Amino acid sequence: MSASLAHPRFAEALRALGLHDIEIRRFPDATRTAAQAAAAIGCHPSEIVKSLVFAADGVPVLVLMDGSSRVDVELVRRELDAAAVTRADADVVRETTGYAIGGVPPFGHVTRTRVLADRGLLDHEVVWAAAGTPHTVFPLDPATLIAHAGGTLVDVRERTA
Repeated sequence: MSASLAHPRFAEALRALGLHDIEIRRFPDATRTAAQAAAAIGCHPSEIVKSLVFAADGVPVLVLMDGSSRVDVELVRRELDAAAVTRADADVVRETTGYAIGGVPPFGHVTRTRVLADRGLLDHEVVWAAAGTPHTVFPLDPATLIAHAGGTLVDVRERTA
């Protein structure tokens, strides 16, 4: 395993889960968008997993979404039966996950957080997610990724007209 490329906390999470054969890829430069990550990997943007932290009535929640879609915050609010859902700021993301925005993996966080995984991730054989830094990723089949994240499958993708 190329775990030495991953953030140490995430590398430890992989070991603890028995995921010893996971390939970690490092980009020459940090990628700022899912489209840039997809281009660097050579996959479609929808095969990139975005790990996004929101606050539902002030409580952090992680939403896993494919890289070509946007989260519909109203659908998240309804799913959680919350009064309000907002995007978490950088400090809340780091406090909740232990990682900086752009490098948040789907699991291996410093706190136990509720995870919602958009059902669209299951449309792919393999998806790519951050390995704890903005310039490292790893591949995994989406069902296994969602299971390790403790995710609940939901439909929270913003619909285009």
